[in-house]
Amino acid sequence: MAAELPAWLRQRLTAAGGSVPFLTYMEWVLHDPAHGAYGSGRLRIGPAGDFVTAPSLGSDFAALLAQQVIDWLEALLPACEGRLSLVEAGPGEGQLALDLAQHIATARPELACRLELVLVEPNPGMAERQKLHLQACPLPRRWASFAELAAAPVTGVVLAHEVLDALAVERIVADGALWRRQRVALHGAGLRLEPGEPLEPEQLAQLEALGLREPGPQRPSGWCSELHPGLASWLEACGRGLGCGQLLVIDYAHEAWRYYAPQRAQGTLMAYRAQRASDDPLLEPGAWDLTAHLCLESLQSAAERCGWRSLGQCRQGQALLALGLAERLHGLQQQPRAGLEQLLQRREALLRLVDPRTLGDFRWIALARDDGRPQPDGPLPRFLQEPPCS
Repeated sequence: MAAELPAWLRQRLTAAGGSVPFLTYMEWVLHDPAHGAYGSGRLRIGPAGDFVTAPSLGSDFAALLAQQVIDWLEALLPACEGRLSLVEAGPGEGQLALDLAQHIATARPELACRLELVLVEPNPGMAERQKLHLQACPLPRRWASFAELAAAPVTGVVLAHEVLDALAVERIVADGALWRRQRVALHGAGLRLEPGEPLEPEQLAQLEALGLREPGPQRPSGWCSELHPGLASWLEACGRGLGCGQLLVIDYAHEAWRYYAPQRAQGTLMAYRAQRASDDPLLEPGAWDLTAHLCLESLQSAAERCGWRSLGQCRQGQALLALGLAERLHGLQQQPRAGLEQLLQRREALLRLVDPRTLGDFRWIALARDDGRPQPDGPLPRFLQEPPCS
C-alpha cells in the first residue's frame, strides 16, 4: 500500500498546476529545509542509518585519502602566505572531515598549524549534526557557502564525496519520436511520472554531444534517463570559492556510452532508505535519498567551461591500491590476535572499498583551479600512479 502523499507536497503541486518537472520534485524532496530528506536532517548515513558510504566503514578510507590531500596541500604551502583550507562540500555526518583532520594533525602537525577545515553544507539539518560530531576536531573549522568563500577565495583542496549525485537531475523520456521532459504529477491520492513538454534546443544539443539524437528503435517509447543541468552551476560556484588548488570528486560515474546504453532503459536513478534500495523515486517523498550517477563526459565538459583543468580520473579500487591499501591489508595480519573481531571488520571494510561490484567502482576525478599564474604540470596525483610492485 502506497504511503499517503504529504500535505506540503500536495499543496505545492496544486499551486504549480498539478505537476512539476522531475528536477523540481527532486530538489524539493531532498533539499527543502523543512521537508527534504537532507534539508531536514532526516537521513542518517552509516551501517545503522539509511545507506553506507566509504567513510562510514571506518577510518582507513580517510587515512589512505589523506596521503593525496597532504601532497596537494604541501605543494601549495610555498605560494600561500596565510592559512590553507581543506574544504569538504556536503560533509554528510562529518565523519570524513573529522578523520582527515585527525590524521593530518598526527602525521603532519606543522601542516595542521597552517590549515583550517571549511564545511560547505547547504542543508541546515545536516549542518547541526556535523557541528556536534566535529567538536573534537583538532583543526579550526567554519561553515560557509561557496558564495561566502568567493568574497575571499581560499587556497587549498576541495573534496566532494558523494555530493554531485544528489544534485537534482532533469529526467528525460522518449515518446517514440521526441525527447520529452519527465514530470511528476498529482494522480488521485498519490503521484505519477508522465511525459511533459519536448526538450529545448539547448538540451537536445547536449544529448547530441553525448551521442543521442532523436529516439529510435533502440530507445523506444518509455526509455528514460537523466541530464545533469546542476553540474555547471555547482562547479562555477566552487571555482569562485577556490582561488587556487584542487577539487577531488568521488562518486559513481559512467562514460556516456555506458550511461545512455539502450539496455539502461530506466536511467541510473535510485532511492535509498534504511539500507534498502528501490527504483521508484516517488516512495514516501522526503523520507528517501534520491541519487543519480554522473556522466563523465557531462562532468568534464562542464568543468572545462567553468575554468577547471583536468588532472585525470580512475576507479576507486585503482586509487586506493595506489595509495597503499594492499600494504594496509597485509599489516592487519601482523596485528595481535586478541582483537580478531575488530581486525576482521577492518579487513572486510577495506575489501569492500575496492570491490568492483560495490564501492570499488566509484570514480575519483581530479580537477585543478589556478589563480592566473602559470602552473607547472608537476607529477600525476599519487592515486593515478601505478602502485609499487610487491
